[in-house]
Amino acid sequence: MTSTSGVRRPSPLGWPPEPQPPPPPLRAKPSPVGWPEEPGPAAPEHPSYEDGAVTEEPTRSDPEQTGRPEQVAAGGDISRTRIRNVLDDAVGPPHDGEFDTPIMREAAQAVRVLNPTQASAFPRPPRRRLITVANQKGGVGKTTSAVNLAVAFALHGLRVLVIDLDPQGNASTGLGVDHSSGTPSIYEVLVDGASLAETAVPVEQAPNLWCVPATIDLAGAEIELVSVVARENRLRTAIQAYEGEVDYILIDCPPSLGLLTVNALVAGDEVLIPIQCEYYALEGLGQLLQNIELIQSHLNGGLRVSTILLTMYDGRTKLADQVAQEVRRHFGELVLGVVIPRSVRVSEAPGYGQSVMTYDPGSRGALTYFEAAREIAERGAELAPVGTDAVSRGTG
Repeated sequence: MTSTSGVRRPSPLGWPPEPQPPPPPLRAKPSPVGWPEEPGPAAPEHPSYEDGAVTEEPTRSDPEQTGRPEQVAAGGDISRTRIRNVLDDAVGPPHDGEFDTPIMREAAQAVRVLNPTQASAFPRPPRRRLITVANQKGGVGKTTSAVNLAVAFALHGLRVLVIDLDPQGNASTGLGVDHSSGTPSIYEVLVDGASLAETAVPVEQAPNLWCVPATIDLAGAEIELVSVVARENRLRTAIQAYEGEVDYILIDCPPSLGLLTVNALVAGDEVLIPIQCEYYALEGLGQLLQNIELIQSHLNGGLRVSTILLTMYDGRTKLADQVAQEVRRHFGELVLGVVIPRSVRVSEAPGYGQSVMTYDPGSRGALTYFEAAREIAERGAELAPVGTDAVSRGTG
């Protein structure tokens, strides 16, 4: 006896037809200008991304097209417009037909940043500038700013020395400098009294750029310096004894207000504060300023906050505009006109032992750091020369 329970018999009308995919949606006929007009909701208000940087669509002024009343450019909107204009200006000259493809335009921007023919040069300061890059909050762009500003200076004719004072050694990584344990580093300078000339190594990314690396040994330096006389002046003494001809010395500080940061503030003439465009970055700024005032009162009367750099600007949030507006209102001309947007390229570069200036010179991150470096250099050209500045300590 044969079982037929598993046999499927055809119906009187035959086998059921196989399901067919749904037909594609009908597209509207092309408009007179040639662009297809597809029905759908209005364009979203979210920004688009280009090379990791945030760009925003222009706001429509017709309420019938957007389905919402026209926005009034006030308060944070003014700051948003100003920052967006600065970012657009940093990209380079507008498209005028000379670079008729995006690749040609990006290549021209890369040449502008890398300056291979040395046709562009930043103004040289009349005296050596000692800039401490400090902010006790971590993740605000201290190391990234110090590395990329240093490379931008060096690519455009200036002589730069970077001192990595962070035990993590991230600035050394970004500059492609060896900082394994046992390497001559800033630890030997602070603890053993070695000279900066003995520990500074040239950086391959740019000419006339040197770096004093930091190793993990630096993590114990604060404990070892506790019993040392004049422990707050160790770095200042080493810098004063450095005879190398440099225009800029950038000191990258750790994310703390410990003895290493105090050494950096005592040694420096200027403080550059990177501020992330978020609320937490503002919360700790008051404590940093109080510590700077204490250093000015007791250890370094010539120290001053000279530059505020807005970093990690995110155009998707109104908070970024509010923070930028508040910082500009409080610090005024100390804040650089250009801001640094969030950029994937900036985050990728250290993984290859490079700065974004050499990793992707045509990216928006590289262009904005280039503009920031140029603005800092132009401000430095207005400084009083050596011998006429009341706070000069003979380090020029």
